[in-house]
Amino acid sequence: MVKIIDLKKVTHEMIKNKTWRYEGGIFWQALDYGIVGFDGENFYLPYYLSSKEKKEAREKIEFILGLDTNLEKFYAEIGDSKFAFLIDEFYGLTVPAAPYRYQALIETIAQQQVRFEFAMRTIGNLVELAGKRIGNLYIFPKPDDIAKLSLEDLKKAKLGYRARYIKELTSLYLKREIDLSLENMREQEAIRYLTKFRGIGRWSAELFLLYGLRKNVYPAGDLGLRRGIAKIFGKRVKEVKDRDVREIIEPYGKWKSLLAFYILCYDRKTEMKKKGGLNGNNHSKRKV
Repeated sequence: MVKIIDLKKVTHEMIKNKTWRYEGGIFWQALDYGIVGFDGENFYLPYYLSSKEKKEAREKIEFILGLDTNLEKFYAEIGDSKFAFLIDEFYGLTVPAAPYRYQALIETIAQQQVRFEFAMRTIGNLVELAGKRIGNLYIFPKPDDIAKLSLEDLKKAKLGYRARYIKELTSLYLKREIDLSLENMREQEAIRYLTKFRGIGRWSAELFLLYGLRKNVYPAGDLGLRRGIAKIFGKRVKEVKDRDVREIIEPYGKWKSLLAFYILCYDRKTEMKKKGGLNGNNHSKRKV
């Protein structure tokens, strides 16, 4: 399964947050253990790691890149559908994820109500502001690092009103008043739990569960996803509601989140071409 995963395509869709790089066919990620690499077959691990740390580092990379994704089965599932053309468009693409749950939450909040390009810049600003530099990369800031920053400091990262949400949610996380270890909770139950907290709406809850825990969910209200569906089915965007997105995607069962991601990537790619852009990640504004 690893052999058909295309690292170049996966990293193209990742948040450019200054914690990783893709260079010379190798994906490098800054983790608590140091900088770890993977070239599609081999792992590159710091020599000083213990056996346990090496195992954990490999598992982190596998999680980030979705290396256990059975793309062959997914392609067989959509091969006779309206979405079959996406196979050739994005062959080898998996859904990227964040190495740490707290990071996933903060990066999700940073994407609310702004274009993805702008969100990536603010996330990069935050990482430079509070993250630990290691080589030419940064380790994503820990909750304690963020907690030490004032609201004014956070706003220097151009986070706007999202700075207050990040500050408040970090405080709750440090006080263990919000639990992000929701792996064993059912998706809808987890969404209900997360949306109790200020700053987390349904869109944010669904994106966090996908990006931070790899749960089989997707943000049905995302404009990019609705727009992608509209393009594929020959409709106008305003004709495609959240419920329409769910009616179309839900039948794909365990593959629904991956299919939704492919549709989002298709929308990005077509929007980029339409606007004559030279680089990817041309997302629409994000919800809360």
